[in-house]
Amino acid sequence: MKCIIVDDEPIARKGVKKLVDQISQLELLDSFNSAEAASEYIQTTDVDLIFLDIQMPGINGIEFARSIPKHTLIIFTTAYSEYALDSYEVDAIDYLVKPIDPAKFRKAVDKAITYHSLLLEEDKKNVENVEDECIFVKSDRRFFKVNLKDILFIEGLKDYVIIQMEEQRLITRMNVKNIHDLLPKNIFLRINRSYIVNRNHIDSFDNNDVFIKKHEIAIGNSYRDAFFGELMKNR
Repeated sequence: MKCIIVDDEPIARKGVKKLVDQISQLELLDSFNSAEAASEYIQTTDVDLIFLDIQMPGINGIEFARSIPKHTLIIFTTAYSEYALDSYEVDAIDYLVKPIDPAKFRKAVDKAITYHSLLLEEDKKNVENVEDECIFVKSDRRFFKVNLKDILFIEGLKDYVIIQMEEQRLITRMNVKNIHDLLPKNIFLRINRSYIVNRNHIDSFDNNDVFIKKHEIAIGNSYRDAFFGELMKNR
């Protein structure tokens, strides 16, 4: 699981990092001293789990938790026990009071790993039989056969993705990252946090946008180099 630490105290960040480093299933991507900095980071980077302090200057941890994607899990790490009830309102995995007991930390992480696996399994149930040329997508209680060559692009919308074809669009409950993982990467290119495009349907592009039929899709800053690198690889 890819995780980040958000805490305004350097010593606290160091302490949580030490605990994270002891768990092989966790990959620490970065640490932040404010919710604002972390919020900007997760706009362009997929994060599975956040170790989050509550009392911080600016946006506090509870406010920040209300704004993150549903598939990003939270374990609160705080010196104040009185916020425990508030943590339930944002569906936190656990609430750890500093100084953090290593055994309780491990138990909280195990719970997060289990829940994360369930989320992944739920997503994959909505896309079955990924083959070389087609997928079966669950939408409106039915499975629809979708030829990969017919997909123009895929758009993420909160907890759903929209599969856009020329004459049809299907909406299914799934995470953008997970559907991208299932598709051939040499054809389906992720160009920002919310969009995956089929390179074979790109009519034109410039430094900022991709044009497919009547659709104009922005290229995210953190995806630009990979996008242009993949497009130019076989030229």
